[in-house]
Amino acid sequence: MTDPFFAEFDLASLSIWLFWIFFAGLIYYIQRENMREGFPLKDEDGEDHHAISFWSLPADKTFKLPHDRGELTVPSGQPEDRPNDSLALARTNGTDGFPYEPTGNPLVDGVGPAAWAPRRNEAELDAHGHPKIRPMAQAEGYFHVAGRDPRGLPVISGDGKVMGMVTEMWVDVPEQMVRYLEYKLESDGTKRLVPMTLARIFGPKVIVKSLYAENFADVPMIVSETQITKLEEDKVSAYYGGGTLYASKDRLEPQL
Repeated sequence: MTDPFFAEFDLASLSIWLFWIFFAGLIYYIQRENMREGFPLKDEDGEDHHAISFWSLPADKTFKLPHDRGELTVPSGQPEDRPNDSLALARTNGTDGFPYEPTGNPLVDGVGPAAWAPRRNEAELDAHGHPKIRPMAQAEGYFHVAGRDPRGLPVISGDGKVMGMVTEMWVDVPEQMVRYLEYKLESDGTKRLVPMTLARIFGPKVIVKSLYAENFADVPMIVSETQITKLEEDKVSAYYGGGTLYASKDRLEPQL
């Protein structure tokens, strides 16, 4: 009898080596795919970052967007970042790694914790091509059934002043949850939105702690009364979130 073909060959060793080679290739593939958004890197001044990386950028891939919204090519075709020369920020030190200081009103300028990203100025759609976030009055089948209905309650600023009255709730239809409260400013009668996560319904009032009375006039407004775009969402959320630090100069100091 002749010896079997693999008599002198270690199949277990071959298997483990094939696994490690496959695993290394998988890591390389996933890492490169992870670089389709936010790359190539920029330094703090908005210039191309020239740090040497083991991972190379992936080749362009074009995605056909649903609901006739065109195509998106990444990484090279992604939206440009906000240009640094338009940001109201100044260096605090000549060396990289130090923080930048706002030079104007950071809430209005959208810098620091109040920064927003240049997302598409179009509404986010559900699987059926309808805007996901809509006023409850226009979302068929949605109505308030439990807890305190905030509509008709006064909106109170972080310094205890009445700023307006809640007029509507905006719901995320697919997720079945309230995303924003709509209120009418007492000062000029315009309507604004506040993220539900940054509003607290406390008894017969809605408290927005992140902003003081003087900040409400500059809350970003939305164009449509029936939908909110992704860009508008980013700006509105950033304004309230940034107010946690920038609403008052006192908040810039250490908090004990």
